[in-house]
Amino acid sequence: MRIFLVRHGESLGNIDDRAYRQFGDHNVPLTEWGYRQVLEAGEAISAYLKALPSAELRKLSVWYSPFLRTRQSKDALLEVLSAELIGDVREDYLLREQDFGLFTEIYDHAEQKRKFPDEFEKWARLRNNSGKFYARPPDGESRADVAQRVRLFLQTVMHDAENGRNNIIIVGHGVTNRAFEMNFLHHPVDWFERSDNPGNADVTLIEGRNSEGYRSILLHKSTDRVTGQEELKEAYGSELAIAPKA
Repeated sequence: MRIFLVRHGESLGNIDDRAYRQFGDHNVPLTEWGYRQVLEAGEAISAYLKALPSAELRKLSVWYSPFLRTRQSKDALLEVLSAELIGDVREDYLLREQDFGLFTEIYDHAEQKRKFPDEFEKWARLRNNSGKFYARPPDGESRADVAQRVRLFLQTVMHDAENGRNNIIIVGHGVTNRAFEMNFLHHPVDWFERSDNPGNADVTLIEGRNSEGYRSILLHKSTDRVTGQEELKEAYGSELAIAPKA
């Protein structure tokens, strides 16, 4: 079994926090650049699969988060990958983005502190005393909470593996994909604390290596762009530079 972890492409929220207020976190779309990023990620997965011996080719089960940017990323992948290789395509709410509670749609720490001073100070103390992995934003989820729900999703993946079923593509978010990798490879909490989220449209491959067991590699590193003020004006002008909705 091989698992391809794909983070969604660049979204409007990645280039300007105002998108979270405008659309709501669950409904922030990809930019056109982000859609192209995922097309390239799909090409990288396709090239990898074509290089495999025919005996190792299996159908691909595609799982994705219900958020708009991950659904659009899934659509971009399906544009590129051979239809003959696609098996099940399924959504799972357990793969959704981390819930930041009161801080949802507020990613600037200064603004969080100004709007919710008491809650912010409590969260800061929790992060200092317990570590980022365990500290919950007010009314939200800690990274440990995300890892726990992703572990529930992992049960489905392992059930498929026990039955010799398909290779898997998971289209998710930075924290959820990292939590999946942590759970699957039995990494300690310290690994999570030291690691960074994958970039937009990055592809992490988890595969077995005979007696060595499973390991992960960065199969594809996507190209980011440097966003200038003129680009932001274009993105938030009369027409948003977004990918088409499915």
